[in-house]
Amino acid sequence: MIKQDLAILFSGGTDSLSLYTLAAVKKHPDIPSPRVIHLLCMLNGMSRFPTFTINRFKMAEKILKSQVPSNEPLTEANFVELDMGRLFQELWLDKYEVLMPKYNGKNLVCVACKLAMHVRAIIYCVEHCVSLLLAGYAKKQSYFPEQSKAFMTRISSFSESFGIITRFPVYNDFDDEMITRHFLEDHGLPSTGGGERKCLFSQTQTTATEKEIEIYLDDMIPIVNKYIESRLEGRLKDSAKCFHSEI
Repeated sequence: MIKQDLAILFSGGTDSLSLYTLAAVKKHPDIPSPRVIHLLCMLNGMSRFPTFTINRFKMAEKILKSQVPSNEPLTEANFVELDMGRLFQELWLDKYEVLMPKYNGKNLVCVACKLAMHVRAIIYCVEHCVSLLLAGYAKKQSYFPEQSKAFMTRISSFSESFGIITRFPVYNDFDDEMITRHFLEDHGLPSTGGGERKCLFSQTQTTATEKEIEIYLDDMIPIVNKYIESRLEGRLKDSAKCFHSEI
């Protein structure tokens, strides 16, 4: 069987760190043994402590390398930083005064940010022939609107239209924080004090329901679909105009 590359939305937090570990040591039935792991670290322009994520990856890689058999080297991983700040601005920050009334006045800033991350990841995956994208969404955090079923269902379908399979392998496994801690500590990895950048909007209070999330995504996905198609075809002017002509 020919091994394929896979990509992971990698923040350095415990859930994405677990995904990297599972892919690297080949220990999950829903994660095929990869040739190369692409760790996609998204820059939204609103984060502090920029070295947290790369340091968490380097530390984890070193620890895992010391644990694998000498005749079976650790799966190669590429750490890639991708800037999606402009997408984030277009999908929410620059237009929130207009957008919020359309969605019952709800705060959807983190939904917009996560949508921008997936858009950027899809472009990367298509350009680098990576057909599988993993995200560390977990049931224990399903109260976050960007980790709701409404979001995951729509983003999976959207990704598939570009030939990218998006999976959430630990969503059901990690329904309790202690499960995540057990898994990481069993591999000698840190299980608390997340290694992700600290975002200004992280855990921003919101009363958004699945209804507002669904409506927002149903409005935005056709726009970002045109954006991705324009970007992939090299039509830079058209890609920039996608947002201004339709939002």
